[in-house]
Amino acid sequence: MPPVALEVASAMTNVEVTVTRHDIAEDQMHFEEKQRVLGIFPNFYASYIWHAAPLSTGQKFRLALRTSIDPVSIAIPAIIAGTEQSEDTFNGYGQGAQGFAKRFGASYADSVSSAFFAGAILPSLLHQDPRYFYKGTGSIMSRAFYAISTVVICKGDNGRWQPNYSNVFGNLASASLSNAYYPAGNRGARLTIDNWLIGTGSGAIGALFQEFLVKKISRGVHSEPGIETLLETPKTPRISH
Repeated sequence: MPPVALEVASAMTNVEVTVTRHDIAEDQMHFEEKQRVLGIFPNFYASYIWHAAPLSTGQKFRLALRTSIDPVSIAIPAIIAGTEQSEDTFNGYGQGAQGFAKRFGASYADSVSSAFFAGAILPSLLHQDPRYFYKGTGSIMSRAFYAISTVVICKGDNGRWQPNYSNVFGNLASASLSNAYYPAGNRGARLTIDNWLIGTGSGAIGALFQEFLVKKISRGVHSEPGIETLLETPKTPRISH
């Protein structure tokens, strides 16, 4: 018998890998959730990627929830409640454990309602991005003006800058809600306006810190230029074997 040789036919398989904007946003949000000032305080709402992918509705709500249930986000209202009790602020709550619990509940409710109204509910309805986008370039004056302006101007999900209705009306909604649980003697238009102004003012101050200081003292800060390139010129890579 003559020698017989069997050859295996070669085959080519193409695997298409499509990277969606949702996937990119998920990856970027994963890194943002690791950002902490001094390794302690959450810094989840700062993006150091200028052309970051827009967050979906689900991602906005998850980020608000993640911020609200962070141990530090719970500890801060507890410290505020202790300070208020020592100074007998909102004396309608009384003293003792019950007074502290009421003050803590009010402070924590302020924090959570602000996170959801300004960071999830309105941004989802208005298609706006609730994050602070670090500029990092230009003169000190231009960066300061940009930081302060983010209280009233934000980036939309379409990548364009627009009036920050989410922050303005989100803080107003949160301030209005506080009338439901603050002592009767402290309720009214004054409480709403005071809390609204405090929320807006603290947002402007926080933005200045974000622009000039926070990045330097934060851990877990992530910036990936390759992502920006991918967003500007999306491609579908092919893997062959």
